[in-house]
Amino acid sequence: MLRLLRVLLGGLVLVGLLAAAVRAEEAKPKPPKEEDDYELQKLLIDTLDEIQRNYVKDVSRRELVEAAIQGILSKLDPYSSYISPKEMDEFRTSVESEFGGIGIQITMDGGELKVLSPVAGTPAYRAGVLAGDHILQINGKSTDGLTLDQAVQMLKGDEGSQVTLTVSHPGRGKTEKISITREKIHVETVLGDRRKPDDTWDFMLDHEKRIGYVRITGFSRDTATDLKSALEELKKDGMRGLVLDLRFNPGGLLTSAIDVSDLFIAEGRIVSTKGRNTPERVWNAHKEGTFEGFPMAVLVNRFSASASEIVAACLQDHGRAKIVGERSWGKGSVQNVIELDDRHSALKLTTSAYRRPSGKNIHRFPGAGEDEEWGVTPDKGFALKLTDGEMVALIENRRDRDIVQPKPAGEPKPEASKAEGPSDGGDSASGATSAAPDAGGSKPAGRIEGTIEAPLPAEPAGGPAAEARFVDKQLQMAVDYVIGALKK
Repeated sequence: MLRLLRVLLGGLVLVGLLAAAVRAEEAKPKPPKEEDDYELQKLLIDTLDEIQRNYVKDVSRRELVEAAIQGILSKLDPYSSYISPKEMDEFRTSVESEFGGIGIQITMDGGELKVLSPVAGTPAYRAGVLAGDHILQINGKSTDGLTLDQAVQMLKGDEGSQVTLTVSHPGRGKTEKISITREKIHVETVLGDRRKPDDTWDFMLDHEKRIGYVRITGFSRDTATDLKSALEELKKDGMRGLVLDLRFNPGGLLTSAIDVSDLFIAEGRIVSTKGRNTPERVWNAHKEGTFEGFPMAVLVNRFSASASEIVAACLQDHGRAKIVGERSWGKGSVQNVIELDDRHSALKLTTSAYRRPSGKNIHRFPGAGEDEEWGVTPDKGFALKLTDGEMVALIENRRDRDIVQPKPAGEPKPEASKAEGPSDGGDSASGATSAAPDAGGSKPAGRIEGTIEAPLPAEPAGGPAAEARFVDKQLQMAVDYVIGALKK
């Protein structure tokens, strides 16, 4: 009897342990089922609801949603981003490379708002605004304490509207009020080495040897058209060789890079693109309108990226030009800009990668070493990497040469034949940027396709230029090659 009782008790203990184990198992959170879109979206909405109801401080729904979008995009590549409603105006300016304004480049110097340069041919240029002017007031409001962005917004406005500047001219000891009517300002991306007396660009670097020089600072909607005009001017003046400078060029339009490349090669592949959900696309050159029959050198450096790499790689692979300078940045991806929120915001999303005519890779993936295949490498014997100090000297020299210099007091200002001016250098150009969307082909509603861009890195650290006479060693190497090729 005692033995039977022990068996029964043992069985009850075992049953109790089993029941407790079952209850503990049921109490554990169950692993999620096969995750579907509805459940994941519900998770996000529940999180937003909990934060809005219970977080210690009030946070708007839009702030939370935009933060969530930015968090999602942080899992992607550095070139995919969200453009908020506050940023859309600036983005549209960069898209069009046009804006309503007066046409000056401004900078902050010791807390003072100063004019870096008027843009030739613009309202500010015609009104007598000078490089170095201290802008004291905008429409009667003091500029003390303004940020550069705030000043840019005050200077921009609708075409036909007026803005009044109170300026102090350098070395003239008095202030002046200047009323200026805003116009549509077009940001030039095709520049020369120096200015003519009328402040337009002289594209002939060496008039005796007839060596042309053209800088492209970005690839916008009108870059190929403006470049064609510059080349026709050079051809008319008897150009025998050309240096194309793509240094510090951060990119821009895919279509613009294709059109620029097509100006220099008569046949063959320019570039191809391939995405995860898009078929391969190939762009080939056309014979008509090709500028050929002269030697070319293309200058690139560590800040030449994206669209500028497409052009350099194309001309290198076809043997059309020697690449001179240093290895380029290494960005081989294309971003589509998808408008959201009834066009009040947008998503810039990497959708495809491009390949050079040879099929080689351009994109520098994270962790890629110097011995791996990426970017555009100068041709053998034409590599010349600048030190940080030399790079700073080059930037400063180039910026100084781009400035529209003040004319002596009393001397009439020559009228420029078209609105031109520098858009590179490290200062704000009153709201203008260089990137723009694809101008060609039909597009689905709400989508701007074909933008390839990369942020230009900050100027490298280094001391001020100490040379009494600056020499652009990379440009000199390019010119030497062109002259040598002409002798052959």
